[in-house]
Parts: sequence; structure tokens; C-alpha cells
Amino acid sequence: EHKGFTDIGTNRNMEASLTARDRVGIQDFVLLDAYMSENAFLDNLRKRFHENLIYTYIGTLLVSVNPYKDLDIYSTKQMDTYMGVNFFELPPHIFALADNVFRTMLSEFNNHFILISGESGAGKTEASKKILQFYAVSCPSTRLLNNVRDRLLLSNPVLEAFGNAKTLKNDNSSRFGKYMDIQFDHQGGAVGGHILSYLLEKSRVVHQNHGERNFHIFYQLVEGGEEDLLRWLGLERNCQHYSYLVQGRCAKVSSINDKSEWKTVRKALSVIEFNESDTEHLFGIIASVLHLGNIKFETDARGYASLNNNQEMHWLLGIPAQVLQRGLTHRKIEAKEEEVFTPFSVDHAVYARDALAKAIYGRTFNWLVNKINESLANKDSSRKTVIGLLDIYGFEVFNVNSFEQFCINYCNEKLQQLFIQLTLKSEQEEYKMEGIEWEPVPYFNNKIICDLVEEKYRGIISLLDEECLRPGEATDLTLLEKMEEKIGGHPHFVTHKLADQKTRKTLDRGDFRLLHYAGEVTYCVIGFLDKNNDLLYRSGKEVMRQSKNPIIQHCFPSTEPDSKKRPETVVTQFKGSLVGLTEILMSKEAWYVRCIKPNEAKQPGRFDDVLVRHQVKYLGLMEHLRVRRAGFAYRRKYEIFLQRYKALCPDTWPNWKGTAAEGVQCLIKHLGYKPDEYKMGRTKIFIRHPRTLFATEDAFQVCKNKLATRIQAKYKGYRVKGEYLKQREAATKIENCWRGLMARKEREKRAWAVKVIKKFIKGFMTRNQPACIDNSEYLAYVRQNYLARLKENLPKNVLEKDCWLAAPPVMQEVGGMTFSQTAAGKRRSCESSNVKGKGKGENSSCKTLQLKLETSSMFKGKKENYPFSVCRPFLDTRIGETAKNIFFSLFCVPCLQYSVPVVKYDRNGFRPRLRQLIFTQEAAYLVEEAKIKQRIDYSSLKGVSVSNLSDNFLILHVTCDNTKKKGDLVLQCDYLFEALTKLSVIANKQNCIKVVQGSVRFDIQPGREGFVDFKSGQESMVYRAKNGHLMVVSQILNSHILFVIQ
Repeated sequence: EHKGFTDIGTNRNMEASLTARDRVGIQDFVLLDAYMSENAFLDNLRKRFHENLIYTYIGTLLVSVNPYKDLDIYSTKQMDTYMGVNFFELPPHIFALADNVFRTMLSEFNNHFILISGESGAGKTEASKKILQFYAVSCPSTRLLNNVRDRLLLSNPVLEAFGNAKTLKNDNSSRFGKYMDIQFDHQGGAVGGHILSYLLEKSRVVHQNHGERNFHIFYQLVEGGEEDLLRWLGLERNCQHYSYLVQGRCAKVSSINDKSEWKTVRKALSVIEFNESDTEHLFGIIASVLHLGNIKFETDARGYASLNNNQEMHWLLGIPAQVLQRGLTHRKIEAKEEEVFTPFSVDHAVYARDALAKAIYGRTFNWLVNKINESLANKDSSRKTVIGLLDIYGFEVFNVNSFEQFCINYCNEKLQQLFIQLTLKSEQEEYKMEGIEWEPVPYFNNKIICDLVEEKYRGIISLLDEECLRPGEATDLTLLEKMEEKIGGHPHFVTHKLADQKTRKTLDRGDFRLLHYAGEVTYCVIGFLDKNNDLLYRSGKEVMRQSKNPIIQHCFPSTEPDSKKRPETVVTQFKGSLVGLTEILMSKEAWYVRCIKPNEAKQPGRFDDVLVRHQVKYLGLMEHLRVRRAGFAYRRKYEIFLQRYKALCPDTWPNWKGTAAEGVQCLIKHLGYKPDEYKMGRTKIFIRHPRTLFATEDAFQVCKNKLATRIQAKYKGYRVKGEYLKQREAATKIENCWRGLMARKEREKRAWAVKVIKKFIKGFMTRNQPACIDNSEYLAYVRQNYLARLKENLPKNVLEKDCWLAAPPVMQEVGGMTFSQTAAGKRRSCESSNVKGKGKGENSSCKTLQLKLETSSMFKGKKENYPFSVCRPFLDTRIGETAKNIFFSLFCVPCLQYSVPVVKYDRNGFRPRLRQLIFTQEAAYLVEEAKIKQRIDYSSLKGVSVSNLSDNFLILHVTCDNTKKKGDLVLQCDYLFEALTKLSVIANKQNCIKVVQGSVRFDIQPGREGFVDFKSGQESMVYRAKNGHLMVVSQILNSHILFVIQ
């Protein structure tokens, strides 16, 4: 994963200016003045790398430097930015290359391929993923196309699991070459695909160097496999128990999450249409390879290999133990019409076991690729265009280089040869098509090295095959001797025996050195013959044919001929594959991505000049640059060049009326180009020197800023004028509407005033007449006015009639009645107070008034719902006759002072329960029907708590000095003010009643406490909160209602 530009527009402007070029380098190496200098090339690459600009062009070739950190340049938004944009219009990016290939394919309806190459760890696999992701987003979308797209994308994690491994240089190194064709219909929709694999490194299955691992899938299965699956496969969740997984001594790597990757692989297999049976059989083969590696041989009395009760044999693909034992310890030899079984020594048995493991894995991998191809196959037979992705191993140079490195580097030599041929060919064709004279380009032709390796009868491959096939004791050292004899005089080949005294010190006796186009590589000849033969004994094949695993049956068919003729060697097969690949690539238009590893430590921000210089050399970048710079550094179509730079010439700005070629001619004449600085082709302009283009670009940047300022000024003026006109029109409309509204209101007001004045005059004129429609409102006004004046002028002595304000005629009769009633009432009150003896008690109305005064002193202005209680009369009981008779049986009648129904909330859990609260002279009782649940002596009542809100809750706090006594009571009472007033009078506890805010603490029992929280809300609720408190929500009272009540 790479990170890059946070703002593409900013980077475009930055890279266009001269000062920015000095800091971040040039985005196309073709525009480098010192294009022949390797130091200038590296300097430009380094500048861009340190600015997180990891992509640079050489014409249409893309150079990518792995940043070893995440860069935010691969989002869907970035993909949208690069879709359908001219290749050189935006900064270099892999999306730009992918989009240009795609659009060229659609417009020209021909086939293309993208060759992604570089050293292990340079980012080739990631680059191919990014291209696939871009096509997945940019291509047309339907349900069918989405299925194909998903399979194309998810084929990657499957092939990575089975074909990639950790090496010393890369934690996810591809150990096989992959060429993928993506098939598109005429509208650009991805409709199918096909994958070719090359030279899987099968030797890794049985042997890994120190610091390296086997293929990922083994570790993913052991670490991430489900318990039932592992049990069915006979595996344990410990990689250390398997011989094939521990040779590199790094089974676990911090940068690799095998469990997570396992889930990805399982999901991918289901999308690619692997059914459950296929998946189980596939993992059964992987497990069998691990069990096969754990088989140990012993030496019998005759010195031959034997197998005794080896438990691992039980798990090997359902093959009978006796058959497997015979196949692993004996070799079958046919002599005329007889079959002879020759026993193996222990060493031969180990070799046969490992050969079988490699064959099983290699053939299974081929089956897997074919299965994926079946899933990707395009069912439509109509013609399709193709974009190929070639992700192949880069040039490899290790401390010890063996047969695999020889094949890989041979592949890179062939691709380099093809690369130079295609590049030169495309350049020559472009020059010829444009009518520009071609200037020959000096470059290193690596045909001499390719011939050294593959020449018939004399090349290294022919000598290697000849040595493998000849009878007698052929060894790796006899191969070396034959090479010294046949090709000893070749300038690109040297051995210890052939080298001079100084070179001999760097070569062992079993080494030979080839001078590749990328530099010298020393190969150790040991193991060349064995790896090239890759023989699987006939007995091993016969054993596999008895397997019950369908995949193995497919990989080792009974119809496979057991020819006595030796099969083709590995290197010959590989050579044939390369020939086929070359033919495929030669039939398509080529595009290139060259990946570079900036350092060996995989550290972000670190640029190792020596390492990068080496890669620049063996990737052939300088050669490619020299070819691209043959004669002219820059070429563009007339239309594109004119569109970009037409602002520099008054005659071409803003619009040119003639042809594009004439416009460009006019433009460069105005700019003062010299005749030797450019050439006019048929459709393109060719500019020889980068400095000419840079001068034009810098002039364009200055002009662009001026134009931008003018355009901004015009646009801002246009916008402001438009806004002003809109606002003026809106203001006019608002004024008209407002004036109309005010005029209508004024008319309504006047009409109402006229009506009121008429009524008032009419009422005044008929004021002395009996009440009627005409004077009713006037008389009401008179009464209201009188009462308002009376309020301000009340007499000090209500018994003095003369002190009262004179009433108007309409109220004189009522006023006299009021005075008479007031005086009579006063007299009755005085008489009543002088009566001796109270009979049955004080007058009930006076007693009620005293209680109301008591309630007011306790709650007025303190509790929200107090005003609602003022109008409610107080009673001596709130319990019906039936319940009252029950209580009379519990308490004597004179003792019973007050009773009221309540809801009691349990101290633990706050469950509500219906109860009755009884007040007597000595104590309060909580009663359930005829049973006393709790007695509270007034002496033990510490206090009563109520909230300041509109709820009806009260908490009785009692003294609780031991665990046998019950704690405080939490009650809800609809007659809260009446009950608390009665309690305060009966128990004389006026000072114990507290109105609190927020929360009330109460004692459940000694040492345990609870809480009741109070708050306001839209509706009343009581519930137990998450914190364990009792939450009481009171409805918010309308302030207007309270005001009216008060």
C-alpha cells in the first residue's frame, strides 16, 4: 500500500512551477536534461520519494517506489479523479496508467498487457491489486458483471495463499509467475478472465532457508482453521509439530496475521464457486502434505528403509497403509515383462517422500488455477478485447543462488529482450507514422546472454538437459565441467577454474558466474540436476491413484500414460512456457510498471542509493529513457498542446478558428521556438529539449495566474450583480406585501374601532334601561371599572357604610346587599367566638382553615404542585366504609386519627405494593388489609423528605439501629399535602418535614443505603434506573395554569 497526494490540484500546480521542480523533481524522466546521467536519474527519484511522490513516468512507463507505509491515494475519490482524464494531465499514478490502457483498448478495440516487474518486495503484487481494484470501480456495473468482478478480485488472495511465501526480502513474495487476462465486452464491462501460472517453486514445500517460510496456506490452516476441521484433518494448532513448517525457524511473523488471512481465503473460495466438498478435499490435501513431511524412516536389518506403525499414514488421503508403505519404501522397475520392487535406502526414501509431497502440491496448485479459470470463464462467444496483467518474479540475487534463481533471471533476460524490442518498435513506428526521421539509438542488446542460456546444443539449458538424460553417474560437478568445456570462452560466463587469480577468490569450486544485463550473478551448481529432473517414481504415482480424494484422482489420473520415455525437464518446460508467454505478449500492445525497493529494511522514508542504483540498472530504465529520448523529449497531439497553451498567444486565445496544426504553428512562432528545437509531425508536435517545454510551461503558469485573476474578477462581478438584482427584486416584493398587509390591518382596526364606539355610545344612551343586547357590554364595562377602583380604595372599617366607594346605579342594589351580608357575617363570627363550651369540638370550617394555613407554611413556594391542593378540602379519612370497619377492629375508634391509601415501594428492587397508612395518637402504621406490616413510633421518626417537584412521593426516615428493624419507607400518596399536614399536627413534627431537590438518600438497613432521584419530564414515570436508584419523573406543570390557580 502506498500513500500520496492529499490534494491533486495542489500537486498539479506545485509540479508545474520551476521552484517546485527543484524540490520535488520532474514527473517525467523524459524531460530530464541530463538524461544520460544515472546520478541525475537517482537524484530525481530520491526527491520525489522524500515528498511521498512515489510514481514517476518515463513516457508511458510507470516507475513505482515502494514507500513501506500507507498513503491516502487509492480511495474511490482518487479513482474518480483519474477516470477519463488525459494521461499526462494529472500527476503520475498507477490509476492513470490503468485508465489510459482501458480507454485505448475501448477506442482502438485491440488487446493490451501491463508488465509489472521488479525485485522481490518492490510492490509488484500490490500494484497488480490496485489495477484490478481500479477496473472493478471504473467498469460498467450489472449483477453479472459484479459477479465476474468479485471473482477476479478474490482470485488474488487464494493464489497468494497457495503461491506466496515469506522470503528474506519480502513477507509476501510471489513464488510463481502469474499472467492474468481480463476480458472486456464492447462497452468496457469485465465479462471474464483467464490465469496462467509459471514455475511454482515446489522445492519450498519440503525445504526453506533460514528466515523463510513455506507457502502461506499451511500456516493459515494450522493457525486459523476451525477446531472441527483440524480434528477431521488430524492436525494440531501448533506449527512446531510439522517438519515442513519449521525449517526456516520463523513459523510466526509479526507482520502476517494467519488467522485473518484464513477467513479471507475461506470467503474468497466461496465467491469463486468452490463448493463445500471441494474446499474440504483441498484442505485435506494440504493437511496430507504436512502429515507426509512427518513420516520418519528407520533402517532395517538389511540397511533398507522401513516404516513401522507410523501414525501419520492414517491421515494420508484415504490410501491403505500397506500400499502407502510399499510406495514410499520401494521403487518399481519393469524388466521386459516382469515387475521388480527394489527397496530404498533411508536417503532414497526421504527423497521419494519429498518428491511425492512436491508433486502433490504442484499438481494441486495447477488444479486450483484451472478451477479458478472455470469460474472466470466467459460464456459469451462474441469477440472480446483483453487487458493482460503480468506479475512475474523480478531479478533475484541472493548470497546463495540456485536453480530457481537461474530460471527466474533467465525469464527476466527474455522479458528485457522483449521490452527493448517492443519499445524500439513502438518508437520507430510513431516516428514513421508522424513523418519524423528516426535516429538510431545505442543500447545494450542482451541477445548474447539469452543465447548463452538457451542456444540449441550449446546453451546452458541444453547442457543441463543432456547431463540429466545421459546414462552413468551424472553429478552437478560433471555438469559444471561440461559447461567449462563447451562455453568456457564466452565473455559472460566464468567459473573458478576459468577465472583469473583475482576473480577466483570470489568463486567456490562448485560455482559459475553469469554476467547478466543487470549485473553479475554467481550460481551454486549443487542441486541443479535434481531440481531439473524433478522425478516422481512410478510407484509414487500408483500410490496416489488409490486415493479417495477426488482432487488427487483428477491430478493423478489412471489414464496418465506410464511412458518409459523420460518426461521433459523443468527447465525445458519453463523455456517452452516463456516462448508461449512471449507469443502472447507480442500479440498485444505493451505497457510497463517498474517497481523499485528503496531499502532492504522495509523502512519508510529511507532511500538506499546503492540498492536503488542496482535496480535501475537491471530494470533497464536508463536504456528505456535513452530510447524515449532518441531525438525528441516531448511529443503531444496538436489538439492537446493547443488546448493547454493557447492562452500564451493573443491570436489563439480564447478560440482558434483554423486547424489545430495551424494553431500550434502560430503559437510556437509567437513563443519564438527555434527551428532545431521542434518538429511538426502529421498529428503531433515533437519538442527536442526539456528546457524548451519548461520555459513554455512556466510562461503558462504566469499567464494562468493572470487569467485566473481576471476570470475571478469577472465572475465575482457577475455573481455580485446577480445577487444584487435578486435582492432588489426580493426587497420590492417584500415591501409591496408588507404595505398591503399593514393597510389591511389598519382597515380592520378602524372597522373594529367604529363598531366598538357605536356600541359604547348606544350603551351609554340606554344605560338606565333594563339590560339588553344594546347595553350589556357597556354595563359590564361599568361594573369592571367600579370593581377596579374599589380594589384601590377599600375602607379600613368594613362596617362603616359611608366609607365605601359610591356604586354606579347599575350596581347600587348589589352593593347594598354585599354590605349587609358582610356586616351580618361579622356579627355571627363574634357571637360564635363568645359561646361557652365547644360541644362536639371546634367548628369544622375553622379547623380546616387552620390545617390549610399549616400546609401553606410548610409548602407554599417550595413544592410545585402545592397550588393544586388549596382548593381541595381536607377530610379525616380517605378510606371506604368496608376498610374502615376492618381498621376499627385493629385500633380503638378514638385512637384512629387519619387513614389514607398509599403505594409502598420495596427497599430492594422498588417493587410497588398497595398499602394503607394509618395515623393514631402514638404511632403510624402501614397496613395490608387486616395485617399490620410496620409500626413507626413518632419518637423514632427522624424526618420526612419530599421533593420540590410535582410528584406525590414521601420518604419516612426512621431510627434503625439493628438489622432486625425495618428501614425507611418510600411511599406514594395521592393526598400528599393532606397526609403530611395531618402527620405534622398529630405527631407535632412540623420541623421534621423537608422539601429537597434532586436526590434523597434513605436507609435500607444499617450499613446499606438507597437513593430516590427526582427530575422533571414530559410525562410522569417511576422506574428503576441503571445505577440502581429509584427514578421518579414528574410532569412539567404549565406555568400559566399555576399562575391562574395562585
